[in-house]
Amino acid sequence: ATTEFYTLSLHDALPISNMTIDQLLDYMKRDRSFMDHVSVWRQVPGRLAEFSGYPAELDPRLVTALVEHGIASLYSHQYQAVAAAVRGENTIVVTPTASGKTLCYNAPVLNAVLHDQNSRALYLFPTKALSQDQVSELHTVIQLLSTHVEFDIRSYTFDGDTPVSARKAIRTSGHIVVTNPDMLHTGVLPHHTLWVKLFENLAYVVIDEIHNYRGVFGSHLANVIRRLKRICQFYGSRPQFICCSATIANPKEFAEHLTGETMTLVNSNGAPSGTKHFILYNPPLVNRELGIRKSYIKETQRLAARFLAQNVPTIVFARSRLRVEILVTYLKQIMKRIHKSPDLVRGYRGGYLPLERRAIEKGLRDGLILGVVGTNALELGIDIGQLQVCIMAGYPGSIASTWQQAGRAGRRNDASVAILVGSSAPLEQYLMSNPEYLFSQSAEAGLINPDNLIILLSHVKCAAFELPFSTSERYGSNWQGGGGLDSTQEVLSFLEENPVIHRSEEIWHWMAEG
Repeated sequence: ATTEFYTLSLHDALPISNMTIDQLLDYMKRDRSFMDHVSVWRQVPGRLAEFSGYPAELDPRLVTALVEHGIASLYSHQYQAVAAAVRGENTIVVTPTASGKTLCYNAPVLNAVLHDQNSRALYLFPTKALSQDQVSELHTVIQLLSTHVEFDIRSYTFDGDTPVSARKAIRTSGHIVVTNPDMLHTGVLPHHTLWVKLFENLAYVVIDEIHNYRGVFGSHLANVIRRLKRICQFYGSRPQFICCSATIANPKEFAEHLTGETMTLVNSNGAPSGTKHFILYNPPLVNRELGIRKSYIKETQRLAARFLAQNVPTIVFARSRLRVEILVTYLKQIMKRIHKSPDLVRGYRGGYLPLERRAIEKGLRDGLILGVVGTNALELGIDIGQLQVCIMAGYPGSIASTWQQAGRAGRRNDASVAILVGSSAPLEQYLMSNPEYLFSQSAEAGLINPDNLIILLSHVKCAAFELPFSTSERYGSNWQGGGGLDSTQEVLSFLEENPVIHRSEEIWHWMAEG
């Protein structure tokens, strides 16, 4: 092609012509300084889409709106999930990143609202970024629906960024309320008397990215869901659950443990994908005796610069906020040196102002931002446009997270590349020496213990504050303590001794000052 080069460092030169991703990968394969440190280069072939039309149970107005949105037909897994939800089954959808899981819950929810204007839905997302992204997609479909429907379908986000002035309208008129587990725990359930309209008519509870709810966090969420179901029962509703997840080893069992409901599993992916190149890159040794290698942050920056110099949209994952800012600073300096705007590279992490985060997300979707350096806040299913390269600065900590981050690139049918840059840490050096571990092992299982006494005790307190307990009531449907009803009453008796609650005849009442 061209013999002109920009020199980014003493050992790194790049052609100035804009290469395609395939041309750049061919160039890298011929670059011995790069290939000498590649532990494995695995190519995953692309696949064609499998379409299945629309279920007959869907409202024709909704089908028309989706077709106008450019969705002429559902993928096979979308069809299965939507059909199961419309039949009244609790559903868990497990397919790879960018396979269209959003439609698996939006379609049944909107279908329910079209059939009954009073119908309500509650969406739970683990991060604000993801909730904002999903609301944007939902609003697009609702706008198209508005030309076919005589009433307004209202969807609102209710989180810490929601202005106080807007909260009353959300409580009374929101058909779809989008929130997160923390806000549900502190802002909704304790104030359920203000949310009567929601709880009386709650038809669906959507829990997205459930693989995030493992361990202690998931054990807390399982108890929050128990409290939610308890309040729904008080108001006379029984919501249906739709869960979505990236790949985990035990999706059905995990979703059932989290929600306390029997689930229908949908895990056959019908979405198309382009060819994906997965590369494990081990930085050069600096001290062979001590096993010290070149800085993986510097190597990440150098690899990212190769792609950014060719105008290839790139996302870089770092494991801490500090490393994010270091990499952003490095890459902005490089962009200046190759006569490109440093504003083409942005950071994304917790701690940024809400408007700043929304601007970055929009810039990525619109193609105004070429590269983004983020923490795992961007690991989730946010549609951040046509990124073609993902570079991970260090092992994310789990096989599931590795594939989730790698899936941020290549969200369409084009070729994409994911590069994992190893550090000198023993675990990462093991992966570099034994790459088959990463490719042959299944993703980790989702494990929770909602009946852990410390966690359970706190949530029984919260439940008692929200609604009085009766002496015949059992808290939780997955009790592993072996006592069922007796165990619930035993916990309540313990709380009476503290004193947090008080028994009056057959009812336990909250009595603490707080």
